[in-house]
Amino acid sequence: MKINNIGIQSIARAYQKPAAKVEKKAVSGFEPDKIEISQEAKLQQAAMRALKQLPEIREEKVSEIKQQIKDGKYKPTADQILEKMLQVVK
Repeated sequence: MKINNIGIQSIARAYQKPAAKVEKKAVSGFEPDKIEISQEAKLQQAAMRALKQLPEIREEKVSEIKQQIKDGKYKPTADQILEKMLQVVK
């Protein structure tokens, strides 16, 4: 295969030229895409926003249980403990 200087120069010039700009034209007769969110999805969104605003730790519940432990009144059954453990695993 023979490579001459003329071929290399023409290739280099081709890469130096700016690419032609392609204009996107709106095609008449077509409507743009649109999306509709159902009422159920809107309600779910609102519920998720409200849930995210709740504190992760319920301070009142924690302080109540701490007081019960301190007073010796907090005595969960084995079934209650198991139920809570299974909820965490699920």
